[in-house]
Amino acid sequence: MRTGFITRISMSLAWVFGFTLLAIFAIAVGAGVAIADCSGPYTRDFRLGDCTFVNTGRNPFFVLDPGYWLQLEGTEGRKLVELTITVLGDTELVDGVDTRVVEERELKNGVLAEVSRNFFAICSETNSVVYFGEDVDIYANDGVTIISHEGAWRAGIDGAQAGIIMPGTFLLGSRYFQEIAPGIAMDRACNTGMNLTMVTSAGTFSGCVKVRETTPLEPDVVSKKVYCPGIGLVKDGSLTLVNWSERPVP
Repeated sequence: MRTGFITRISMSLAWVFGFTLLAIFAIAVGAGVAIADCSGPYTRDFRLGDCTFVNTGRNPFFVLDPGYWLQLEGTEGRKLVELTITVLGDTELVDGVDTRVVEERELKNGVLAEVSRNFFAICSETNSVVYFGEDVDIYANDGVTIISHEGAWRAGIDGAQAGIIMPGTFLLGSRYFQEIAPGIAMDRACNTGMNLTMVTSAGTFSGCVKVRETTPLEPDVVSKKVYCPGIGLVKDGSLTLVNWSERPVP
């Protein structure tokens, strides 16, 4: 994966993902920027057995409405990267849960490089978006030949477990695993900023949040993402939102 409000806040400290909230942070109020402590353990026990799952809907920063899409563009090295994220009408049964399929299609210099089908569902009790795995196709430079399925995993297979891709209540300093597939995919997130403003070619968005992603499988790799209310992913590393489905296709 390139992966309740006031009434729920009282639940969050008790069990909304079971996060360890070491809220050691400094806030620059005027700029709406926060620096959170990302050291220490990351939560992997989310009490998902208490969830009633649905595969359509949205939380403040993540959309699972079929037909919704995002387009991001940027450069990586000397290559132009185009990423299209589409919430499909398809569903997939993963670890006993009927999940929504979200396709990510990545082009590099106009040539198809990777397609992934990601499996998500929303926990109704917490409004958290839960990540159940992904199928991955990685393409050769011809954009046609599939050469790898590296990074593919599914909860319930070979010890893999579902993680949280976006909590229903965004708490600064929270640390949690997004993927729990030992030896394959172990992405984890730390909530590092909130109340941010993002200026993009697609528009200006306020009330955004920032997430720092790392993995113990590649300790030197850090990814920073920004999500904005009602939109979803607006910045992913060097990629920035250029269009989404609530705007007309150019």
